[in-house]
Amino acid sequence: MLVLLLISVSLLLIPLLFFFFLLTGDGESLAKQLASLGAKLILSARDEAALERVKKQLTGKYAPDEVKILPLDLASGEDSLREAVEKAESFFSGAGVDYMIHNAAYERPKTTALDVTEDSLKATFNINVLGTISLTRLLAPFMLKQGTGHFVVMSSAAGKVPAPGQAVYSASKFALNGYFHSLHSELCQKGIKVTIVCPGPIETSHGYGATISARKGSENHVSSERCAELTIIAATHGLKEAWISHQPVLTVMYLVQYMPTIGYWLMDKIGGKRVEVAAQKGNTYSWSLLFGNKKA
Repeated sequence: MLVLLLISVSLLLIPLLFFFFLLTGDGESLAKQLASLGAKLILSARDEAALERVKKQLTGKYAPDEVKILPLDLASGEDSLREAVEKAESFFSGAGVDYMIHNAAYERPKTTALDVTEDSLKATFNINVLGTISLTRLLAPFMLKQGTGHFVVMSSAAGKVPAPGQAVYSASKFALNGYFHSLHSELCQKGIKVTIVCPGPIETSHGYGATISARKGSENHVSSERCAELTIIAATHGLKEAWISHQPVLTVMYLVQYMPTIGYWLMDKIGGKRVEVAAQKGNTYSWSLLFGNKKA
């Protein structure tokens, strides 16, 4: 797991303005930790009631009273996204957005690469890729004008290594990583930073509250609170990329990154088994996928 020394993060955040999507438990954890550090927040998602619920739970110098709510659907089209960006830029007396945290994600239950429906394919890419890129394109000119800005992208380990059973989700995260690394190379000398966070399995919530902590294999999951903490550390220290996970996911990521022949051989060995285990709602992050334990 990524471990860094946290040095005066509160001083780095105050009074920076964060604009991000709050769609899962790790988004809630990020909001709570940033609020407690004194950041100004704009929270956005499709569900306004859920945003209001989270806002009431926040505490900090500017929370909850000065936390802004901005309902938005990433798949709503460029005109709607442009209006949202302009509204976000108008908050806090037009101070401008310092950090954009891309936390939106669309993922369907695990299935084979050939069983994905066209609707699921389009929905995944509309949210994970097209909407995220469009919002970035619309917000970046404001950051360039103010001479500074930071995109924090919540990607996935599935954007670094093959993810049998999650082919389309994995493809969307690979696309996201490619775009934002390229964006950073183009704009880093103009004051724009990018931090791509690639978590493995996270113990979080779906639908704002339904915990997965009791599901099989949850011992392999990093808590949403710890993921949020490490994300803030990575961003405030200017890391270009951060991997956050327990084993065995980290080992697989390192093998694919630095010893790709071995890494891809390993994924080929477990690929079919992982899909079968997913269909049985078993632990798809277990060493036993490799060593043949039927309890995977």
